[in-house]
Amino acid sequence: MGTVQIVTSAVAAVITAVAVVLAVRAVWRMVAVIRVGQPDPSRFGNWPVRLGRMLSETVGHTRMLKWSVVGAAHWFVMVAFIVLSLLVLEAYFEVVDPDAGLPVIGGWAVYGLATEVIGVFGLAGILVLIGIRLANRPTRPAGRSRFTGSTMWQGYFVEWVIVAVLLCGFLIRGFKAADGHLEWPTWAAPVSHGLGDLLPASPAGLSTVAMVKIVVSMTWLIVIATHLTMGVAWHRFAAFFNIFFKRDPSRPAGSGLGALRPMTSNGKLLDFEEADPDKDQFGVAAVEQFTWKGLLDFTTCTECGRCQSQCPAWNTGKPLSPKLLVLSLRDHAYAKAPYLLAGPNPDHSNVDALALAEAQRPLIGGPDEQGVIDPDVLWSCTTCGACVEQCPVDIEHVDHIVDMRRYQVLIESSFPSEAGVMLRNLENKGNPWGAPPNTREDWTKSLDFEIKRADGDTEFEYLYWVGCAAAFEDRAKKTARAVATLLHEAGVDFAILGEGETCTGDPARRIGNEFLFQMLAQQNVETLTEAKVTKIVASCPHCFNTLANEYPQLGLKNVQVVHHTQLLADLVAAGKLTPVQPLDGTVTYHDPCYLGRHNRVFTPPRELLTNATASGITEMPRNTERSFCCGAGGARMWMEERIGKRINTERVDEALDTGATTIAVGCPFCHTMINDGVTGRGASEKVEVVDVATVLLRSVKAGA
Repeated sequence: MGTVQIVTSAVAAVITAVAVVLAVRAVWRMVAVIRVGQPDPSRFGNWPVRLGRMLSETVGHTRMLKWSVVGAAHWFVMVAFIVLSLLVLEAYFEVVDPDAGLPVIGGWAVYGLATEVIGVFGLAGILVLIGIRLANRPTRPAGRSRFTGSTMWQGYFVEWVIVAVLLCGFLIRGFKAADGHLEWPTWAAPVSHGLGDLLPASPAGLSTVAMVKIVVSMTWLIVIATHLTMGVAWHRFAAFFNIFFKRDPSRPAGSGLGALRPMTSNGKLLDFEEADPDKDQFGVAAVEQFTWKGLLDFTTCTECGRCQSQCPAWNTGKPLSPKLLVLSLRDHAYAKAPYLLAGPNPDHSNVDALALAEAQRPLIGGPDEQGVIDPDVLWSCTTCGACVEQCPVDIEHVDHIVDMRRYQVLIESSFPSEAGVMLRNLENKGNPWGAPPNTREDWTKSLDFEIKRADGDTEFEYLYWVGCAAAFEDRAKKTARAVATLLHEAGVDFAILGEGETCTGDPARRIGNEFLFQMLAQQNVETLTEAKVTKIVASCPHCFNTLANEYPQLGLKNVQVVHHTQLLADLVAAGKLTPVQPLDGTVTYHDPCYLGRHNRVFTPPRELLTNATASGITEMPRNTERSFCCGAGGARMWMEERIGKRINTERVDEALDTGATTIAVGCPFCHTMINDGVTGRGASEKVEVVDVATVLLRSVKAGA
């Protein structure tokens, strides 16, 4: 061993020892912070399913590849990081002996070829990602890039470390090739042999580069070990666990976002009949009241901003960014960690002043209160699910937002004032508009046929769940009549509940009033059970989602729920409904969030429109799972929009840019919001907003 090798070996040993000690301490600290969160037994079980889902999302990169070039580049970088970690290990042999390599597999030509190819594509991939980060860097002095708010130096640091490590790997092999000691033939390592033709034979140079590779790698480990909130680095490890422990792993892939996470206290479902606000947890009032999976979510965020780029609130100038919300909660959790981990000490004398000050901050509060999350951020969310849909590491933003809303509503009674009218109407009248319940059947009066009433004795195949909007709102009543007419025309045996129907409770649950939701839901579950319902067709996607995904939590079992576009598409396919006169003009279709993203119903409405229109559909740029929200979800339908551009106006502008004369929708909330946006843009004489069912009815009963 020469002098160079002695020095390089010593440097490598010292920096590795420091890095390992710091990394072990960091992991212990991170796990300790995550364990502060509340229990969540639902994250365990179904281990084979969880493992399969985790492997499909990581190895298969199923979420990242939705972004094509970015996803492909990230996949090669991920594989390079995992596989080429062996080359970092190999560098420890090379600092000692320039001719050494990995034992056993080091001499295999297949190993050489695999690492060569991965190295080339990994280097190309990271350069692409650097270019994308530079192209999308936040503008100055302010901007709304998806990287706005991300800690940019951390991203650049991680990316350039990868570049340096990969380049060092090729240089080491090049020196070996120059010295005639590269284990593999030219076909297995063409790049390395090519570099060998350019480099001098230098054992000292090889050992030095191997030392540099180790120093760069261990410096990376030291930096992330001293920055526990550096998600752009830590997600490489945490993402596997976060995806593994995602909720509801048995829900089929591609079936949508599913139900909201129910309210729990100390890991158990909250029973409102026995719950005590002084003992039980009602929503989330402090960061440690999130579940441990919530804290793992915050830790895992990679700051990529895909959620931010898709968020309707962020895109219309509102203060909510799902990414920034998660980063605020993450930074608060780790800043408060010394206080949380200090143990019982009434005077907190063992907690430093910064942690104590962080512990005294309210979770929700305006600038004057120094709250972690501003109320305008919390109430800007439409629960559209775009953030959850796009997140590559399965962070559950909507659940966390609703958990914070629950505490604000149930304990603090703090929420936008106009929403209070809606909640009182739900409680007193069973519908958010406050209409008399005995007028719920008025929409049927202009029909020329009778509709059965589901009373427990009458037999029928489908229960038509009309929903509050279609029962009480004039524009939505047209949709109800169109659906009923089409079902009657197709010979479907269906019935309605009439006055026995009440609101599903969706707006109450999304705003955070879980108590009111459960009261309404239990009443409906009893009604549906007594009526012996086995199949439901719903016109409102919010009702559809609640009935299909959330009522089973409250005892509604073995009931098939479909949206009216699904049933109508089946009836057209079966020949029971036949479009005879295509609708003229250009048609564009707006995907409702709770039909599309939440339940993956994209094809049936498009099939119906294709069959019922002359020119098919002209798609808006943002469609299917990336569709832009209308602004009504999350109980925003009953809250005034005072900040930034109106979300429905943004969506209408996009629709009008297609040149469409008809905007088709599949949701009464979307119908109202899009129609108001068209009116606001002065385009109501040129553009019509109608439900897909109405388009189909016009085609089926042309001239009637």
